[in-house]
Amino acid sequence: MATYIPLFLLFLVAAIIALAMFTLTSLLGPKNPTPEKMIPYECGSESTGGRFVKPSVKFYLTAILFVVFDIEAVLIYPWTVQFRSLGWTGLATMSSFIALLVVALVYVWKKGALEWEK
Repeated sequence: MATYIPLFLLFLVAAIIALAMFTLTSLLGPKNPTPEKMIPYECGSESTGGRFVKPSVKFYLTAILFVVFDIEAVLIYPWTVQFRSLGWTGLATMSSFIALLVVALVYVWKKGALEWEK
């Protein structure tokens, strides 16, 4: 448990600082809402178009790909820390994991999911 105490303290300090900033800005910040400030803003012009238009599937696919490869990075870090103690079993397990991700990346690449515009 002594190993995790600094980590918990770091999360606690970060949460306190974030809450303090949100609280102080909402309490001490200037408040001058005008009708013009309250209208929706979109890149310097008034927003037009439907509010309930569904975004393209490309946005969802990009988000899912980001999550998959972000999880890869999160799982590789602890493996590299414990690399020597895991032995050949750990190497084989991580090699199969990386091979699976490479197959997934090749599949996504061949399907054209990484092409934003066609």
